[in-house]
Amino acid sequence: MHSPDNIQYALETTRVLREPDRRIDTFGETRFEFQLISELMDRSGEIRIRTGEVEAMRPRILRPAAYNEVQLEGFDPTARARFDQLVEKLRSEGKDLAFLQYGFQFKRGQVHEEIIHDSLDAVRERLLEDVRRTGNPSRAIIEGVDDAWEISILKFSFEMILRSHEINAFDFKRRGLI
Repeated sequence: MHSPDNIQYALETTRVLREPDRRIDTFGETRFEFQLISELMDRSGEIRIRTGEVEAMRPRILRPAAYNEVQLEGFDPTARARFDQLVEKLRSEGKDLAFLQYGFQFKRGQVHEEIIHDSLDAVRERLLEDVRRTGNPSRAIIEGVDDAWEISILKFSFEMILRSHEINAFDFKRRGLI
């Protein structure tokens, strides 16, 4: 399990370099592809690229304790504790956690890893150029911390929720569901 300082560091240093063109669908599942780059600890000129998917299940209207029902499928056994720490940290900072009432369920698929012998800047630019060239609307490019990379994925997921929340709430209200 990561210490609060490690979680804080991962939250502060994670950057979404390119976010997907779409938001979380209100009435269906949404899949995002990600490529997460991170420098290997204590190894100069070695960059790890993790490639995978995050699936946001369709939002559900839940009871006020909804964050206890958020499921983290496919993550390691300590993910629940890290998720709860992240929620508590955001709450203590006065962040609006209203999006949790929708009870998003995240499922991380299989993650593939590759080590590249190059600079972080060069790898970053290559990945960004590749996504510009291919035009993949569902791919995110994330720069994070190697040993706390799942926190980087969770931060990306939270940011997608925050960007989708207003649209999702509008859709629910328009259909008279909230």
